[in-house]
Amino acid sequence: MNDGRTRTNDGRTGPAGPGGGPELPTGVSLTAVGIAAGRAAESDREHSLFHDPYARAFVDAVGASAVDGMKDFAGYVAVRTRFFDDYLAGAADRGCRQVVILAAGLDTRAFRLPWPDGARLFEVDLPELLDFKEGVLTRQRAAPACARTVLGADLRGDWPGALLGAGLDPSAPSAWLVEGLLPYLSAAENDALLDEVGKLSAPGSELAMDHIDSRTKGGALAEVSGTLDGLGAAWRSTLDDPAAWLTAHGWHVMDAPTVGGLAARYGRGGDLAAHIGARPSGLAAAVREG
Repeated sequence: MNDGRTRTNDGRTGPAGPGGGPELPTGVSLTAVGIAAGRAAESDREHSLFHDPYARAFVDAVGASAVDGMKDFAGYVAVRTRFFDDYLAGAADRGCRQVVILAAGLDTRAFRLPWPDGARLFEVDLPELLDFKEGVLTRQRAAPACARTVLGADLRGDWPGALLGAGLDPSAPSAWLVEGLLPYLSAAENDALLDEVGKLSAPGSELAMDHIDSRTKGGALAEVSGTLDGLGAAWRSTLDDPAAWLTAHGWHVMDAPTVGGLAARYGRGGDLAAHIGARPSGLAAAVREG
């Protein structure tokens, strides 16, 4: 449920959590630290696909050992992050000035991507995780490159009301990012979430998302899945054809690469691409039909 805490940021970050410092992430929220660790590792590469100057600070605040079991996921995190970076940049170029990141976690795109004038970015996630995030960003003196609104809300509650109350205009096209969320929800919850997104999306709105297919969960990512179970963050659903799922909900799919295609696009190979290259990557970008 929305706790009523809304922070609006135009060129500055909000305060850290109350009581001298927020609590450290646990459960599903801890996976956000694992993803940040992947972004930090990629940022340290000589020919990195992106640079995230804040990822390491999130990991250091918790301790890398807390998410050590997710390190084998780092290669996929790198190409997934770049895929979504490219999607958001393209959506902005195509006229989407409203950007909504659901389950924003420790996402830093408001700070590290070059946004056009007039862009406004909304981040929605659990209040406790956002408090932790804002504390780290404040200590880093991070300044966003666009107008940024942070909303503490449960995505199984009235998050659409929170967004509308914060100023989202449903009559204007929006770019939606649903990264690292859908596998942690049930299939029914995912359907309900996408239905709500559709209600808030004017024609021309765009959406990108990721999911895990059943064969990969039980095969190449079985060890990662087991690690997540141990963190109290089990994958609760799989989706073998994200393109068909999006189409059924009124979205026209623009891009849904295979694992091999994604690796080739960004010059990354490795064992994962070699073994399951023809399988869907779980990533898709789509546009709202009129």
